[in-house]
Order: sequence, then structure tokens, then C-alpha cells
Amino acid sequence: MLLLVGDVGGTKTDLAVFVDGGDLRAPVAYERIASAAFADLEAAVGAFLARTGLGVERACIAVAGPVVGGRVELTNLPWVVDAASLAARLGVAAVDLLNDLEAVAHAIPHLGPDDVRTLHAGVPAPGGALAVIAPGTGLGQAFLTWDGTRHRAHPSEGGHADFAPADELQVELLRFLRARIEHVSVERVASGLGLSNVYDFLLARGAEPERPEVTAAIAAAPDRTRAIIEAARDARAPSRLCQAALALFVDALGAEAGNLALKVLATGGVYLAGGMVTAIGPALDRGFMRAFVRKDRYAGLLGRMPVHAITNPRVALLGAARRGFELAGVPVAGT
Repeated sequence: MLLLVGDVGGTKTDLAVFVDGGDLRAPVAYERIASAAFADLEAAVGAFLARTGLGVERACIAVAGPVVGGRVELTNLPWVVDAASLAARLGVAAVDLLNDLEAVAHAIPHLGPDDVRTLHAGVPAPGGALAVIAPGTGLGQAFLTWDGTRHRAHPSEGGHADFAPADELQVELLRFLRARIEHVSVERVASGLGLSNVYDFLLARGAEPERPEVTAAIAAAPDRTRAIIEAARDARAPSRLCQAALALFVDALGAEAGNLALKVLATGGVYLAGGMVTAIGPALDRGFMRAFVRKDRYAGLLGRMPVHAITNPRVALLGAARRGFELAGVPVAGT
């Protein structure tokens, strides 16, 4: 059978076709599109399949939002996806929807050394729970628990829980955001959207001056998050304000990852996913673990948990493909 697989996010959508018995790291067809270029998922998928000329029999789509009753309203994209209507429109036997971080979680037990970069080796507990956190357009979270024979993936919307400031500067940040946003979730700080908010806060605070040309370039950029990261990492003339924003962002991300690790008792390890993780690698190395373990009496427990950054850019597709074939009752070959 041919399986259509998607990873739908607020910024980009990855689409691929896999064949049963094939290597899940080598799809028959693959394309990345800008999500905003299409009115809905049906249009995006229809255009992709038309270009490939392939007739799929089933689909498994990972989406950035909570899936309830086979339906999801995407959090950071004005799309509503309904599994039954999508299946009818595509003419396939079934469409399975799952949260995008749940898809990543399905892939984690099958990742190899080349798929991750270890930030902290720790001491993994056999059968211990695993936590997944992904700063992207939003802040995705998921976790896996051991059922006695294997790890099973579970979705979460923990990124929309309240932001908890860890020091006085973050208290100021919370006050700044509360004057502008009704509900300050942790996603408003520790995501791509959040980095932009953090930059605006530090700019308004005025403690660190910014060059006018940098401010203008960030304001005009179609992707402010990318512009802030690039300005912070400019080898010739890095922006100190952007560097400070990135450091505060990493501090908040590390603290939230520690929160998630405590909530699910992730003694098996914590995994960071998403394109931002790769883009801000050096900043993660400098500050993430310090914030991650800063939990007073539980610092020792957190210090024993392994922490890995996923470097495979198609990890959600890999997980969604595994889950799609599993739901179809088709044995999966390869890892």
C-alpha cells in the first residue's frame, strides 16, 4: 500500500508518500511547502498528489494542535482538518490524525546516534518515561510511557499552560506580556513566537541598546524569529540585544523542559525537537542545562536525566509513517 504522510505546522508543511515494506527514511515522494500558501490542507495535499501522480490508499497526518474526535483546529494556522471529510475528498480508505509532537514521540524509540546530538548524557533508567519538547512556531510537547514491552506515545498541550517566571527578569517579562496578552502561556516565551516577544520586551526595557539598522531589519523581516537568530549569530557584528533575547529564551525553554521532565518523571530521557533547536545550537549549549536542573531539591534527579537534541529534520514524518502503517495493520520494515 501507498501511505500519504504529513507533518502540518504553522509555518511549513511536509508531505510524503511511503510504501509498505520500504525504508521509512526514504519516501517515494517528498515535498516541503509553505503552509500559508494554501487555503486548507485538502488543497495542499491535492496539489502535492497531483504533482507526484501517485494514488495513495490511506493517510496519516501529524497536525500542530489537539486532535479531538478526528478533528483539529490548528493553533497557529487558520486551518480546520477533519479526518472523515479529508478521506472522502482524497478518496482513501481512512485518514488518521495525530498531534505533531505525538508523531515525533512515535519515532523516538527508533532513532539512532546520527539522529540526535546529546546535550547531557545522564544515566537513563530502563523503561523510564521519555519527554519531548519542541520550540517551533509554537511550543509542542509530548511524552512516552513504558507498558512492559514498549514505549507508547501520548500527546500533550502543555505549551499552553501558564508561563512561570523563574527570576526577577522573567517576572518583568511576564508583566510586559500581560499588558498585551490575556493569557501568557509558556508558548508566548519559549517558542519562535516567544523569541520575538522576548526581543520586544528587552528592546522596550532599554537596558541593552540596539543598532537602528538591526531593529529596522527585524521589523521588516517576513520571519522575525529567524532574523533575531541570525543577528545574534552574526560573526562580524553580532547584536548584543539579540544575543540577550536568545539567552533569555533558552533559559525559559530549559526551565519548561525541566517542568515537563518532572511532571512525567522522564528518567529515560528528554528530547528537544524542531528546526529552532538546530538553529540555536550554541546558545543551547551555554544555558539550557543550567535552567533545566534549577529545581532546588530535585536538581539531582534532573541531572541524571539524559537530554538530546533531535537533528533529523523529518522525525515527525518518520513517526507519523510508523503510526500510519501500524494503524493499517501493516508491518513496518527498517528503523
